[in-house]
Amino acid sequence: MQQFSEHQVDGVVVVSASGAVDMLSAPALQEVMSAAADRRPVGLILDLSEVDFLGTAGMEVLMTTRKQLGEATRFAVVADGPATSRPLTIMGLADYIELFSSLDDALSDFAG
Repeated sequence: MQQFSEHQVDGVVVVSASGAVDMLSAPALQEVMSAAADRRPVGLILDLSEVDFLGTAGMEVLMTTRKQLGEATRFAVVADGPATSRPLTIMGLADYIELFSSLDDALSDFAG
């Protein structure tokens, strides 16, 4: 069961995902991320801490969101562990998207 939720912390939109982010769930995640990006927040963080599988379709959502936001809005991903941070690093996405190991780390970095 895929679930996405969204909340704001000091103008930064945090989208949390759980379960698998694959070709079945990626379109729904893309909708949530695009809607958040359209509001032009100060920053956008995708929290993948509860994700147990991140497929290429999910990684495409990250790249699409990065492009949609442009340089004006900070975008980061919270990914910790082999299911999320490892594929992002292997695929080279860590070069384009800020990665944090916890939501607290990401939020404090965005606040600073």
